[in-house]
Amino acid sequence: MNSMESFTRSPSTGAARVPLHERLHRAVSDDLLALAARIAIAGIFFRSGQTKVEGWRVTDSAIELFRSEYQVPVLPPEWAAHLAAFAEHLFPLLLVLGLATRLSAAALLGMTLVIQVFVYPDAWSTHLSWAALMLFLIGRGAGRWSLDALLMRARRGRAASSHGV
Repeated sequence: MNSMESFTRSPSTGAARVPLHERLHRAVSDDLLALAARIAIAGIFFRSGQTKVEGWRVTDSAIELFRSEYQVPVLPPEWAAHLAAFAEHLFPLLLVLGLATRLSAAALLGMTLVIQVFVYPDAWSTHLSWAALMLFLIGRGAGRWSLDALLMRARRGRAASSHGV
C-alpha cells in the first residue's frame, strides 16, 4: 500500500475515507463563501452610503467632503457625492440579493480603486481585502443562493421546455 492509499483508507477497516480537505470543502462551499462575501462587501459600502444621505437627499457635509478631503479628479464634488451615494446604495442591495452580482462587484471594485489611488492611498491593506472579496465574486459569481442562480435555472428550464426536452 502506498502513502496515498494510507491517507485515503481507514487503517482499521480498509474502507475509503474522505480526505480532510474534501470534508472542509463540502462544509464551507463556494456558495457559503459567495454569500458571506456579498454580505460583507454590501455592509461596508451601504454603511458608507448612509453617511452621505439624510432621507433621500445627499447632505451638504458629504458634498463638502468630496470638495475638500476626497478631491476626486474629473467630476465636480456635487456630482461625485451624488454618484457615490447612489452607487453605495444600489450595488450593495444588488449584492445582498445576488442580482447582477458580477457587475455590482466590478462597479464597487472600481470605486475601491478610485478610493485607493485618489483618496486614501495608505489604506491599501483594507482595500486589498475588499478587492479580494470582490474579485472572488467577479470570478465565481453569486453562488447558488442568489437571484442570479434562480434566474439562470429558470432560463435553463424555459430553454429545455422550448426544445422539447
